[in-house]
Amino acid sequence: MEKKMMKKRDVVEKKEKKSVKVRKVSAKATTTRGKNYQEARKMIDRNKYYSLPEAILLLKKIKPTKFDQSVELHFVVGETGLKGEVELPFSTGKIVRVKIADDSVLSDLEKGKIEFDVLVTHPSFMPKLAKFAKVLGPKGLMPNPKAGTVSTKPGEVVKKFEKGMLRWKTEAKFPLIHQMIGKISFEEKNLIANAEKFFDAVGKSHIQNAFIKTTMSPSVKLEFTK
Repeated sequence: MEKKMMKKRDVVEKKEKKSVKVRKVSAKATTTRGKNYQEARKMIDRNKYYSLPEAILLLKKIKPTKFDQSVELHFVVGETGLKGEVELPFSTGKIVRVKIADDSVLSDLEKGKIEFDVLVTHPSFMPKLAKFAKVLGPKGLMPNPKAGTVSTKPGEVVKKFEKGMLRWKTEAKFPLIHQMIGKISFEEKNLIANAEKFFDAVGKSHIQNAFIKTTMSPSVKLEFTK
């Protein structure tokens, strides 16, 4: 009987030690944010919904980092499966590698090389790409008529992407959309214009909550009318 009691006590003590370790780890995790982040957090009213101009101005006031941070929009929407394209009025500062499918691209794919972010093709070339569907498909790189990347005028499509046309979609399993709209060094009016255009592209009726942030900053709640 005593042996059983001793075993139970040992098990309880081990569990208690584990729970203490977990609490210590979680406590450390909550304090690993840098000083700049903590200072930025104090500047943001967590209960307030900011207008776009207010939010962008606030992000610009946050102590700068050593690199030009991206400005990102994050939407909570009503459902998964939403996707589309939009051409923002101003560049996001991100270089998009666009290629037209040809024999040299096929040769690279044979070697396992993918050196593009968007692949455009003529309908007549699609059969040659079919064998790479299992490689390109999961990466979202397979040309698709619905995505506008299969065209009888692929050169014109390339120009659109080079000018700043973006493809957006929800996460696969969650109703969330994330989109970079520029760099924090950009003019305020340009960031506002890009943000407004993206709101319209997704459709405000689909958006439940919206946030804006830089790469390293806390998020700022955005007000918007549906």
